[in-house]
Amino acid sequence: MTIDVWMQHPTARFLRSDMLASLRRWTGEAIPDDDIPISATIAAMDAADVDLGLLSAWRGPGGQDLISNDEVAEWIRLHPNRFAGLATVDLDRPMDAVRELRRRVSAGFVGLRVVPWLWNAPPTDRRYYPLFAECVEAAVPFCTQVGHTGPLRPSETGRPIPYIDQIALDFPELVIVCGHVGYPWTEEMVAVARKHENVYIDTSAYTIRRLPEELVRFMKTGTGQRKVLYGTNYPMIAHGHALAGLDDLGLTDEARRDFLHDNATRVFRLEATK
Repeated sequence: MTIDVWMQHPTARFLRSDMLASLRRWTGEAIPDDDIPISATIAAMDAADVDLGLLSAWRGPGGQDLISNDEVAEWIRLHPNRFAGLATVDLDRPMDAVRELRRRVSAGFVGLRVVPWLWNAPPTDRRYYPLFAECVEAAVPFCTQVGHTGPLRPSETGRPIPYIDQIALDFPELVIVCGHVGYPWTEEMVAVARKHENVYIDTSAYTIRRLPEELVRFMKTGTGQRKVLYGTNYPMIAHGHALAGLDDLGLTDEARRDFLHDNATRVFRLEATK
């Protein structure tokens, strides 16, 4: 069984967003005229034998829902054995954000995702801290992005040091899943994951063949084997393309299971949701 911990089912609003223009240029993808059916995302997963995907909702400043929590909840309702949800919130309305996170987790969402560059606010911004406390109380991970920013926004918010290091110090019980491997600060990201018990890395936005060597070395250590999770950032990278070259990594059978399935099941407590 394979679990993708970072993917989106793209709405037309999401695909047409100006902030994704650079990603569309890289992939050469045309914007569809209509919303894409959820069956298309399931077909992409099936083509690579991906059994479960964690679907992200996206909300930006001004309350703009590019992919709403309600939409994600509906896709999960239609396909409960294929998807779980990661909630979005409005950082500018901290108490509303806490209530929304609490409501979504009580309805089965398995974590919170906030993308710092979208808000131009690193994870040490005070608006995040009530959400971190709620994640700890609800026993769900905080999922975020590390590394440079593909969209045309500043990259500073994606630095593992000082930002991820600091929030792990302030909230040692908080489970933090850092997507996009942290490049060009991958060594920093590995160091932070080694240092803090509850800090993890996911490989979204990178194909297996493009993973930085320092991350691959980490995956082959006893600590790293239980710290790295498979993700794609679909639809930016298709599942099959992301997984190509997996056999060449030289992972043991146990490390491969951890990467593709067992780490995600443990970190997101997925057995308890099914």
